[in-house]
Amino acid sequence: MDITVEMVKTLREQSGAGIMDCRGALVSCGGDIEKALETLKEKGLLKAQKKSERTTSQGLVEAYIHTAGRIGALIEVNCETDFVARTDEFKSLAHCLAMQVAAMDPQYVSEKDIPEGKDVVPEEACLMMQPYIKDPTQTIKDVITETIAKTGENIRVSRFIRYELGN
Repeated sequence: MDITVEMVKTLREQSGAGIMDCRGALVSCGGDIEKALETLKEKGLLKAQKKSERTTSQGLVEAYIHTAGRIGALIEVNCETDFVARTDEFKSLAHCLAMQVAAMDPQYVSEKDIPEGKDVVPEEACLMMQPYIKDPTQTIKDVITETIAKTGENIRVSRFIRYELGN
């Protein structure tokens, strides 16, 4: 099958992957955009796993104050370089994660942070396991993994805090 520029462009818009990665995925999947998208997601997961041990000493602290001013959240999101920390992709991720903290009130970053003997539902109490408020079919971990695949750097949520007026 002949891979057209439009097919590559469509896949690139949906996945955020590079042009050559999109073309290669389309060639390997016989031009099927859905299969190519799945292939790219799997590659993104592999990239994220390889990068998971890298040091994340850069990043930013993002604040989100809900419209009424009664709820606010601060979150520290780290990456490997300040170059990535200044990208729109990373800033957008940090903002969405701060909104997630304000909306869903997680208690811990991940399941490993839950104290032994504490009786909580991990999918509710852990930020990384919560359904993403903008797309409930994905977890926060999935959203971060996609951003890792796009930026090419390890990304980690270090800490967060949520404030609610009167609490």
